[in-house]
Amino acid sequence: MRKNAAPEATTGSDAVRRHAYEKYISAARRRREKTVAINVGEVHRALALNNRVPLVCAALGSKKFLTEHGLRIVSKTGPPSGQSTTVTFTYEIVGKRQDDVELSRQESWNRLRGSMKDIFAEYGGGEAYLRAERASFRDADDEK
Repeated sequence: MRKNAAPEATTGSDAVRRHAYEKYISAARRRREKTVAINVGEVHRALALNNRVPLVCAALGSKKFLTEHGLRIVSKTGPPSGQSTTVTFTYEIVGKRQDDVELSRQESWNRLRGSMKDIFAEYGGGEAYLRAERASFRDADDEK
């Protein structure tokens, strides 16, 4: 790693993928759409890139982009070379974004964590419940 390089330096491909997610994919998910189309030229202009059309095409068609955001390419229109500002990728939203899955897991854990709250309240809280359980174990051992 270079001395002056930022530890969180991103590549041009990362910037393209981030922009495409934030502007197109995220908005389509909020609208509950099943498909979304992204034009390479629009992304290229929005990011003020210069002669980086192949980079944009590669980033939008990358396996990393597809798996991170739960997408499947339905079609890719444009010239046979596939490297033009007229290329448009159409994606089908088939799964959840990885961060959404993590968030969903966290929400599930939080619901599970609170499931015993009412029971513990009957015993005066979690601490009191544990003290009572430990005491009953000691009493059972003393009776033996």
